[in-house]
Order: sequence, then structure tokens, then C-alpha cells
Amino acid sequence: MKKFFPHPLLSLALLVAWLLLNNTLSFGHLLLGAFLGLIIPYMSASFWPEHICIKKPFVFLRFIAILLYDIVVANITVALQVLGENKNLHPSFITYPLSIQNQLGISVLASTISLTPGTVSCDLSVDQSTLLIHALSAQDKEKVIAHIHQRYEKPLMEVFVQC
Repeated sequence: MKKFFPHPLLSLALLVAWLLLNNTLSFGHLLLGAFLGLIIPYMSASFWPEHICIKKPFVFLRFIAILLYDIVVANITVALQVLGENKNLHPSFITYPLSIQNQLGISVLASTISLTPGTVSCDLSVDQSTLLIHALSAQDKEKVIAHIHQRYEKPLMEVFVQC
């Protein structure tokens, strides 16, 4: 079954994305979205370096909720910082030590950091042990590292495991 249905979550995400992009629940679009959701993961399965296993889906849902909340709060904070005086900004590069070893987990963490306004992941070390992050305002680098580890990396380490 895995051979013909290699990535069920991707299939579901593609179906939902198709329906959202077309803004309809008509039978034809449901059928076409389901077809695309099945054929795209099947055709691209050989390009995936590892099989994805989500060990704790509810932790992942909580992670997404926290991320969405942090994006809204960070947007407001960054807007206030940018519109305020420049002396309130303390841009800095931070070398973040990675605890997560899973390649997909590292990718999701780097994307999460870039999605949150005010921070952007810039580079991953060759040995995949550190991530270079630019922060718009980071007076206390250790506090930023602790925040990222607690809110983002720790839940991702619980969620993504090797199969």
C-alpha cells in the first residue's frame, strides 16, 4: 500500500490546497484534487531522501497553533520596532546549536524561523550542527536561542522521527 500511497499527509495537503485555490467543493474539483493528491506524491516518491514519520500528530498540531500565534505577535512587534526609533533595533547574527538531527526537522525549523517576522535563517553548517540566524532585534542572544529551542525545536524533535 505504501508503494502506491507513499505520503498520505502530502496527498491530503495537496487536495486541500487544490480546493482552496479553486474556492469550490464541486465534484469535479474534488475528483481532480484527489487525483493530483495521489499522483504527485507517487511520481515524486523517489526524490524524497527519507520516509516521513510523524510520531505525535497532536504535538505537531499544537506546534502549528503556537507558530501561527507567534507569527501574529511577531508581525505586530516588528511593525512597532520598525516604525519606532532606530535605537530600539539591535540586529544581530546568532549561531544556533541544533539538537535535532532529522533533515526534515531541520528544514521545518529553518522555515519556521524564517516565517516568524524579525528572524530569518541564513545558513546551515556543513555538518548540520548549527544554524546561522539573523534577528532584527536580539539584545540577549542566549534568550533568543532558548526561545527557539523551547517553542520550536523541542516539539519538532518529538514529532519527526526516522522510520
